[in-house]
Amino acid sequence: MNIRIAHVLIALLALSPIFAIRAQVADPLPEPVEKRGLTVRIEEVARLPDTRRLRPADEDVNPASYARVSFVRDLPDGRRFANDSRGLLYLLEGDVSSVYADIGAAFPYAIYSRNESGIIGFAFHPDFARNGLFYTVHGEVAAGNPGTLDFIPPGFSKAGVLHHDVITEWRANDPAARSFAGARRELLRVGQVVTNLAHPLGYLGFNPTSRPGEPDYGLLYTSGSDLGFSNGRGPNSENPGQTQRLDTIVTAILRIDPRSPSESQGTKGLGDYTIPPSNPFASDDDPKTLGEIYAYGFRNAHRLSWDLTDGTMFASDIGMSNIEEINIVRAGANYGWMTREGYWENGINRPGGGLNQLFELPADVLDGRVKDQFTYPVAIYDHNDGQAVTAGFAYHGRIEALRGKFVFGDLVRGRLFAADLDAMHAADDGIPHTVAPVEEIQLYEHDANDRRIYVSFRELIERANGATAPRADMHLSQSGSGEIFVTSRMDGTIRMLVPDGG
Repeated sequence: MNIRIAHVLIALLALSPIFAIRAQVADPLPEPVEKRGLTVRIEEVARLPDTRRLRPADEDVNPASYARVSFVRDLPDGRRFANDSRGLLYLLEGDVSSVYADIGAAFPYAIYSRNESGIIGFAFHPDFARNGLFYTVHGEVAAGNPGTLDFIPPGFSKAGVLHHDVITEWRANDPAARSFAGARRELLRVGQVVTNLAHPLGYLGFNPTSRPGEPDYGLLYTSGSDLGFSNGRGPNSENPGQTQRLDTIVTAILRIDPRSPSESQGTKGLGDYTIPPSNPFASDDDPKTLGEIYAYGFRNAHRLSWDLTDGTMFASDIGMSNIEEINIVRAGANYGWMTREGYWENGINRPGGGLNQLFELPADVLDGRVKDQFTYPVAIYDHNDGQAVTAGFAYHGRIEALRGKFVFGDLVRGRLFAADLDAMHAADDGIPHTVAPVEEIQLYEHDANDRRIYVSFRELIERANGATAPRADMHLSQSGSGEIFVTSRMDGTIRMLVPDGG
């Protein structure tokens, strides 16, 4: 073929629809998330004590925050607990709180200078009333830290570690006591090598639908994190070579039996815990894969939940520059990061491309004719409508308008969203661009005359604090009966979504 003709054909192909489909996507979801008449009442349940002076101002990410609440947990015996990530775990009795444990006092190297820092998360063992066990996760500085690391990302050494993520088991002498006295044991200590404590392990939890004797009972799940490799600062960030592999916990949700192998007589994991034999990679006969991995390929699946009626597991995965995801989680599945974001190809995989870019998938993958190795989200929104997805829950509670929906929110902007659960399950079909529609929930409260007053979540926290909030810092939790708490790390107030009659 004549060289000039070949060049012309190449140029024409570059302009053809086939190649245009693979062009960079400037605005992945141009249609905004809208309110469609879904309105829900929100009311205050309790407010934690003011801890603005608990930490030195140069150590606290936001010293103007009244208290920094990220989780509310109900025990089977009816007791309710909440954390202040400045280091305190509270017992709530109605609207009255008392310190159950000063967790921060035990950790002199704990870091409080980032949004997701301090005592980040906690979870009670389902048999807490009998065994007195609960678990916390926190971040620490590495400088001068005597802690022994169980995991450092591949290719790095202890000299390059800047922060530690630490999971601790606590054993109460008297599980029924109103304050903690007992012992603690370290389960896992992870090294982070990026310049800031980005995407630390932030979630711990047990499957609330699993019953004694079932395979999942008493197994502890962690969030799925890239440990900051996609938005940390310094030479170690934006590192796709740390993802899409099974010899590392980077991007992985872990499922562990928290018992020490000396107690369980089972297989030891990276830390002082046991690998459940039912984990997908526990018996694959590959010495390079980690048996504690349950699913992988997440950027920052910082919150997990289960549908209390059918056991479906969900992950809220914070995106990079474009897409926020809700995923249905399956054992052994790969959710694509850094190769995918939402149902697009991430630009980091192209010569000269960046993590802030998206490209269309090949047409045969997009429409499901060719199955690739990734599992895709079932609900998404883009950064026109928010910046970071927070927790979400399948709702089957007292609020009629929300029944049968998945309720979630945006951490930064404080918007509440909902998607139909049936539509989310239908979207779990292997076709990447099949996703459930998302709508916004409009919040309201009642004034002194019982009139409906529509409010935004940001307005609520600014009114509580008496000052402008730099971000909503919204977090959702679920009560033992399936109702939804809405909290912020700005104002220390615990609110709940309630039926209009209260």
